[in-house]
Parts: sequence; structure tokens; C-alpha cells
Amino acid sequence: MQPSGSILWRLKYRYAGREKRLALGRWPEVSLAEARRRREEARRALAHGTDPAAAGATAAVTFRAVATEWIDRYLATKAEKHRVSVSRRLARDVFPYLGDRPVAAITAPEVLAVARRIEARGAMETAHLAIQNIGQVMRYAVATGRAESDPTASLRGALAPVPTLHMAAPADDPPRVGEILRAIQAFRGSAVVAAALRLAPYLFVRPGELRTMRWQDVDLDRAEWRFTASKTRTDHVVPLARQALAILADVAPLTRGLPGGYVFPNGRSTDRPLSDAALNAALRRLGIDTKNELTLHGWRAVARTMLHERLGYPAEVIEAQLAHRVPDALGRAYNRTRFIEQRRAMMQAWADFLDALRDGSLPPAPRTSSARSSPTQIG
Repeated sequence: MQPSGSILWRLKYRYAGREKRLALGRWPEVSLAEARRRREEARRALAHGTDPAAAGATAAVTFRAVATEWIDRYLATKAEKHRVSVSRRLARDVFPYLGDRPVAAITAPEVLAVARRIEARGAMETAHLAIQNIGQVMRYAVATGRAESDPTASLRGALAPVPTLHMAAPADDPPRVGEILRAIQAFRGSAVVAAALRLAPYLFVRPGELRTMRWQDVDLDRAEWRFTASKTRTDHVVPLARQALAILADVAPLTRGLPGGYVFPNGRSTDRPLSDAALNAALRRLGIDTKNELTLHGWRAVARTMLHERLGYPAEVIEAQLAHRVPDALGRAYNRTRFIEQRRAMMQAWADFLDALRDGSLPPAPRTSSARSSPTQIG
């Protein structure tokens, strides 16, 4: 019996002069009859001179079997995109090397070897994620009595860290921003995609927040959009400038009232929002390099830099509109209405500034002199 009170079936045996233990499962998931069957398979392996742990006394304790069970149970309530991503990563990069190995016999060097193969092709982030996913499966195996420990715990620092990537954004190039805005204005694809592309720079919210925007959260009369910020999980208010209201009014006859309630529904099913891939593909069709020049997320960096440097707005007002969790001088955490009147004025000034850039007009002079700050990584 474990300190937690769970009962684990284990077989103590000797192999090559060493005493070892084989995890057979946890009661009641593994019945007494099943534990005995697994014990007999292990004994048969010993009789043939094979270590039961290395041979995999039963297919039920292979890494692939435990990982599949973990996916079905643990990831069942997660977002479909995340579930598919993890499943593909395990199937492509892990199962070919560890899938048929007994989960109890997997060692840290084996896991590191898998990660090194991924690292060798330049996929640093995937290598780290693979170790993370293997660790999740191994901890599930430990919890269910099919492994003794998680070998990934000893791999901390074994891989080089993932380089910090900056979201592409021409934050210090107003003329180029104007060119991009003109290209977006001329987009002739789907009306829903066009509306989302045009709205993105005015609102500079996170791409996932824009894509999942719902009509029930938009108050056109009050010129506000209220929702829960995806990163900080805090209530947030986005004041809507006249230009943003005009775009929403244009798209309303197309999407308001559709199942799902999304402002920008998916073209194949209105129960789902527009995909990130669809919007970035639209940018690429316009000749915009989404890897090196501008992503949808990059509008946050553009707004953060230009609102401060070109329009002279205080950093704390901009940070509040970005929905960053930044305590004030008195230690008070973010609240959705902080600086709300200044933010209303700022969002209208920002929309007017973008229009001036798009139309090739001279941008307004900064209201105040301020130290230069040009962040390119905005959460």
C-alpha cells in the first residue's frame, strides 16, 4: 500500500543477481485476476532468461498504451487543437522510439535521446515539449501503478533553452505600417476574414481573443467590448473607436444570429471561430511576411510602441489597454475599468492615427516628449 492509500500490484524478482520490482498495476483498475495473469507472464519471461521489465510482460504496460490512455482521459477536456497537437507529437517523435518499450523500464538517457533527435533537426521548442509530454505520461504511469518513477525529472537543463522569439512587427516603421494597412484595406477575399483583418490593428488584442469575439460581449450602443483576457484570465474592456464600430456594423448582417454567436465564424462551421491559420494565410496572400515582418499578434507591439513614442500616451495607460497584469504604485492589480476614460480617448486617437498612416497623411506630433521604448515582444 502506498502512503496515499492506493494499493499497487508489484512483483519482486531477481534478475542477473539483482533484486528488482515490476509494477503490475493499481487496484481496482487492475483486478486480482489480471494482476495474477501479468505475474505469470513475467515469470514465463524469467524462465526464458528475459528480464520482464525489459521484455514488456504485457502490452498493457507499454509506453504507447499508457500514453493512449492518458490522452483519452487527461486530454478529453482540453481544447481540440491542444489534444491533436500533443497526440501528433507523441505519434511522430516519441512512439517510434519509446512506444513499444515497457513504461516501467524507460530511462532518462532514452528520453534524452528522443529529444536530441528532435533537437538535431532544429525543432528546439518541440524537443522541450516532447520531454514535457513524456513526463506527463510517466507521472500518469506512476499514479496508476505501472511505473516507479518519472525519468524526465532528472533532465532539467539537459537541453539548450528555447531562444526567445519576438513577434514580427514593424513597430518602428510608420510608413511600412501604412503600406500594410492599405494592403489590408484592398483585401478582396472572404468578407468575414476581411473584417477581422481590418479590425485587428484598431483593437490590438491577442489573436485568439479577436477570433473568438462573440456578439453577446459587444455593446455597440456603449461602444464597448467586454470579455475575459485569455492570458491573465481577468475581465477586460476594449473601448471601440468609430472605425471599429463601422467594421462591426458591416459584418453584423453576415454573422449576427448565427449558431455559435461568433463575430468571425469559421467558414466551414459557424459553431467554431475563424482559424488563426486563415487570417495569417490572408496576410501572406497580401505579400506580408508573417514570420519576419508582421503577425496578427504583432499589432500589439506596433500599438505599444507607437502609442507611447508617436502619440505620447503614458505606459501605464497602454499596459492597461493591453490587459497586462501590472500592479500600480500602491500594489493594486489590474482592473478592467482602470484609466477607462483615458483609454477611450486613446483608442479613438489610435484609430485616427492608423487612418492617417493608411491614407499617407502626416501623423500627429507627439503630445509629450518621452523616452524611446520599442518593445517587440508583447504578451
